[in-house]
Amino acid sequence: MRWFLAFLGFALFWAGAVRAEEADAGYDALLALHEDLRDYMLPGFTAGVVMDSGARVGEVYADDLMARKLAGLAAFETRLAAVPVKTWSRAGQVDYLAVKSILNGYRFNLEVLRPWKRDPGFYLDPLMGVAFSEVTGSEADIAKLRARLAMVAPMLASGRQNLTEVAGDFADLAIHNLENSDGVNHYHPYRAVPPAGIIGWYDDLLARSRASRPDLVADVEAARAAVIAFRDWLRAERPRMTAPGGVGAERYDWYIRHVRMIPLTAAEMLTLAEREHERMTAALALLRHRNRDLPQLTLSRSAAEQAEKIKATDAAVRRFLTEEEIVTIPDYVGELGTNTPYIERPGGPNFWEQIQFRDPIPDHLHAVIPGHRFDAVLAARDTRPIRGSYSDGGRAEGWATYLEEAMMLAGGTRHTPRADEFMQLFGIFRAARVPADIGMQHNRMTVAEAVAAMRARTPWLDEDVARVDAEIYLRRPPGYGVAYTIGKLQMDALLADRAAQLGEAFRLREFHDAFLAAGRLPIALTRYEMTGYGEEVALFWTTPPIPPAG
Repeated sequence: MRWFLAFLGFALFWAGAVRAEEADAGYDALLALHEDLRDYMLPGFTAGVVMDSGARVGEVYADDLMARKLAGLAAFETRLAAVPVKTWSRAGQVDYLAVKSILNGYRFNLEVLRPWKRDPGFYLDPLMGVAFSEVTGSEADIAKLRARLAMVAPMLASGRQNLTEVAGDFADLAIHNLENSDGVNHYHPYRAVPPAGIIGWYDDLLARSRASRPDLVADVEAARAAVIAFRDWLRAERPRMTAPGGVGAERYDWYIRHVRMIPLTAAEMLTLAEREHERMTAALALLRHRNRDLPQLTLSRSAAEQAEKIKATDAAVRRFLTEEEIVTIPDYVGELGTNTPYIERPGGPNFWEQIQFRDPIPDHLHAVIPGHRFDAVLAARDTRPIRGSYSDGGRAEGWATYLEEAMMLAGGTRHTPRADEFMQLFGIFRAARVPADIGMQHNRMTVAEAVAAMRARTPWLDEDVARVDAEIYLRRPPGYGVAYTIGKLQMDALLADRAAQLGEAFRLREFHDAFLAAGRLPIALTRYEMTGYGEEVALFWTTPPIPPAG
């Protein structure tokens, strides 16, 4: 009965938000704008979408077309400004601000980021998925693979024409990834010896084709030759690829506020992250003292042993979440797998594996349940036009990072006290990312310097994991690296706000259910909807012009 009432409350919160939005006068105009904007921006900012559509990349990302796209955003901004949002419910206002953030993000991509001109990796990212393809599937699967292979050469040729403002760090990362395994290999097919980068994976595809589908060999060889030619072109042009990789300080703050809708400046985030790093480093020392007489947790020695650890961890986490009334687990949530496959590396486990192969619970909470995978299952059932298609990285990583320490404090690791140390190690790494992210985006740090800085402040952190993280935070739209720690602090603040508001009536499961039901929106927007506190969203209503390059 308690589970049924909790789930009923979860459903009623969701339905109530929908009804409130639909009652707002003029809300249909917002929905229409949202749909028109999405159609206008197709194929978006990923070469993979273009590859699968069969469109000509050189035409899609031609300078004159992208300039027209940028100019056309003004009409959408005028339409948005005409929406009578100030009279709406909080739920409707939150949807309005979500659409505003999307529109601001499109402008920033077209005006500032322009990855099709600045980043060779923009054209390389989709190629790994092609190389991972099976060659033993149906004829329909083989036909799709053949079509994707045929797109590789023209896409890379278009890239060579478009890439006229390449950042040095982007070029170096692309060359490295073409020739070297990233050392992390998440979501890659398992190989005892990982192929050497993108070229190595095309060698792998070629070998599999020769063994199972000789009729594919010529297609694979042509694609592989195009990839190698692109690598050779990058090497030759590298001395002229000297543009900065980051967006600069003023543009970074603009993006954080008006796209990510985080109510903080870079300077404020640096201060908060430094305090978190100090706090968690001190907490780690205290926990190691508390646990000094307990045996150390040992690494799994086989895939079977790791699988048993994961199975036991999943059962313990689900039992804890249910019995301790932490969050509602709907009956449609089934098995969710794991985020860290068992891999034996010649140099030993990487940072994530050093922890996960000892005790899976830190990343199971973060990335499986009730973190990313659980979150995604709920989101997949969200049919609301705006919220159902919105996924903010700060919200996703803030929620997942919050869960690590929050579940520890709530009692989720009583059965494995040494895992508390690992929770702090995760948090220390998250906090160390903030100055690295900001330093690279401010053009005060190279990727190599960011890697060195994170490793110096994080126990067990290896070169490969640090480099992969640094690449993500420089090459993705700004602010992804700060999302973990800053999002976690926003979650802490929201929990404090709601507990203070409700007093004795506060219930943790109801809080978590309501937060998840709000959708994967920027946390500041959800805070406004849940609490009514408007001082943060007051910063988002007016959008100034993007600052000039500095």
